[in-house]
Amino acid sequence: MSWVANMMVSIDPDDRSNVEALSEWLRTEAPLRDKPGRGCGFLREITGQDTVWGGWKYPECDVWAGALNHASLRAVLDHIARMPWRCPNALQVFVMDQEEFFFRVLMLRDGELRQYAPVTPGEEDPDFCPDDL
Repeated sequence: MSWVANMMVSIDPDDRSNVEALSEWLRTEAPLRDKPGRGCGFLREITGQDTVWGGWKYPECDVWAGALNHASLRAVLDHIARMPWRCPNALQVFVMDQEEFFFRVLMLRDGELRQYAPVTPGEEDPDFCPDDL
């Protein structure tokens, strides 16, 4: 059975080599959350001129995305925080783990990867997704 975490990483164009290295690390070395082994997936650029978005223009950002299987998210986020980003303040990491309903947004500030949004509600909050809709 799978355990999928959706991840998007937004970077400054000067950090392309870093996100490519992150993708290769995810593919070959990233530890798994609940079983032995290494490698949980990879990231692919989703904002290049060969991609299709709504609107009449191409996206003016650099975003990479992947569906990671059985990833140890703590290990992935720790690895991202330790990487030598050229433009660390531009880095944004969006993560939605299996059974979560929204992306968490993390950014590097003062050398630490911090969650900025959402702060509330949590998935455990009874008002998050009311049953009576």
